[in-house]
Amino acid sequence: MSADIFIDTNIFLYAISDHPSEKLKSRVARKILQNENWCWSVQVAAEFFVNAISKKRKNSLTPADATTFIETWMNFPTSSLFPSTILVAIGFQERYKISYWDGAIIAASKQMNCKTIYSEDLNHRQKYDGIEVINPFK
Repeated sequence: MSADIFIDTNIFLYAISDHPSEKLKSRVARKILQNENWCWSVQVAAEFFVNAISKKRKNSLTPADATTFIETWMNFPTSSLFPSTILVAIGFQERYKISYWDGAIIAASKQMNCKTIYSEDLNHRQKYDGIEVINPFK
C-alpha cells in the first residue's frame, strides 16, 4: 500500500476540532482528509486516541467517539509497526536530532512510499531522507 501524503496526528486533531480559535485549521484539515490521497500509521491512531479523549482538551471526545473516527480512518492505508520500523525511527532520531516519535512518523511515511508528510510539528519544507514536510497551515 502507498499514498501520496502521510498525515501526522495534529491534522486529525484539528479535523475534529470545533474550537473557535481553530476554525481555519479545522477547515484545512478536513479538506485534506476529504480530498488527498493520504495514509497514516498505527502510532498516529494511538496518539490521536490519547489526545482526543484527554480531559486537558477542550471538547474532548468520549473513547467511543474517538474509536469511531479511528475505525473510519482505518479504511485508508495504515502503516503497521514492525521491528524494522522502530530501528529506522531510531536511526532518523539520531541522524536528524528529533524525537523518536517524529522519527517514527518519518519511518512510517517511508514504509508507505510517501514523498510528503503533512505536519505542524516538524520543520516546514525540510526534507528527511527525501521526504518533504509540509505544514498545511502556513
